[in-house]
Amino acid sequence: MSATVVIGAQWGDEGKGKLVDVLAANSDLIVRFQGGSNAGHTLVVNGKKTVLHLIPSGILHADKQCVIASGVVVDIFGLTNEIQKLKETGFNITGQQLLISDSATALLPYHKVLDQAREKALSDGKIGTTGKGIGPAYEDRAARRALIMADLFDEKTLMSKLEFVLKEKNALLTKLYDLPEIKAKDIYDQIQTVINELRPYRTADVSLLVSNKIKQNKRVLFEGAQGTLLDVLHGTYPYVTSSSTIAGSGSVSAGLGPHHLSKIVGVFKAYCTRVGSGPFPTELTNDVGAKIQKDGHEFGSTTGRARRCGWLDLVALKYAIRLNGINSLAMMKLDVLSEHDQIGVCVGYKLNGETITEFPTSTELVSKLEPVIEYLPGWKDDLTQIKAIKDLPLNAINYINFVSQNAGCPIDVVSVGPDRDQTLWIKPLFKD
Repeated sequence: MSATVVIGAQWGDEGKGKLVDVLAANSDLIVRFQGGSNAGHTLVVNGKKTVLHLIPSGILHADKQCVIASGVVVDIFGLTNEIQKLKETGFNITGQQLLISDSATALLPYHKVLDQAREKALSDGKIGTTGKGIGPAYEDRAARRALIMADLFDEKTLMSKLEFVLKEKNALLTKLYDLPEIKAKDIYDQIQTVINELRPYRTADVSLLVSNKIKQNKRVLFEGAQGTLLDVLHGTYPYVTSSSTIAGSGSVSAGLGPHHLSKIVGVFKAYCTRVGSGPFPTELTNDVGAKIQKDGHEFGSTTGRARRCGWLDLVALKYAIRLNGINSLAMMKLDVLSEHDQIGVCVGYKLNGETITEFPTSTELVSKLEPVIEYLPGWKDDLTQIKAIKDLPLNAINYINFVSQNAGCPIDVVSVGPDRDQTLWIKPLFKD
């Protein structure tokens, strides 16, 4: 059986966690394939909220296996805390249910110190990083000086590897940022406080595990973090994350041939949001944007920062569809748009006096775009109690159809609230 990939089709925060939680009920293995603790995936089940940063969003289903693959940077202290919080709320997370790749990059305290020092030094030119150490951890991996998860369990070489990597880190911290030196022994001792808690979850070969599941005709669900427009190669660089957020990254991270990724589900909000710096063509800095922010509770689950809000950008959405090969869309937070007399959709841009309908690859050009907005009639109804697509108000159905037709991709699922049960299916992604 082939695999399904769930990715963000905007600037992150689209509602991927909720959809993965819903789809996990009919999956066997859930694989988180990139990013780190900068992700904030919020799940609501029967009114109870759970926020996950590293653990795959299928973890609330006790009979499912969840894997953190090689492409993730693992904050070992944050992960340990996340596991403990789940256990405190009644979820007995076992080594059979949660597996962590031995080849995933270990994100350690010095990565966070360096990340925050850099962002502070940028002053007005801030990227908008979460300060979680994600960028420096990915840098170490690319520079072949990272500690991988397997290294943490090797007491014979752990100290020497820490001493090696900290020579360069301390030169930066002390000479460039005027910060105190970090001692390898201190990091070593901190690692020892959590290593035994992580030991039951380690696994050597994620590629073999995933491949065997597919050979056994099991359903594998890949979970991405952040969003397509934050991709390190194809996003609004440099205002991007430090990993590849697009669907193909799932294949690379898990060590699985790309031909196995047959269903690519793009998750997007019925409007747009962005956190941090960077261009945002449809941003609304008026009362309408403030209302969307308030009604959508648009505050980051990782940083608490307010999200910038704007109308849905169809041009950017079509760009995400092309980059990922998206063949199914999931519209989230449709309920937030209730009580607007009209709802805007960006169908093109004005650039240097001309109308364009493709998303520019140049961030400088994106910052100069003026959105061409088409308005559709709004609705006043509360959508949160609706249980079927056919019961939505006509204007809401028209809005869904307009987006689907103009995006050139079917919308198969619509979310009308944060809870698992507030999910409406136009076409089930799985037949059983």
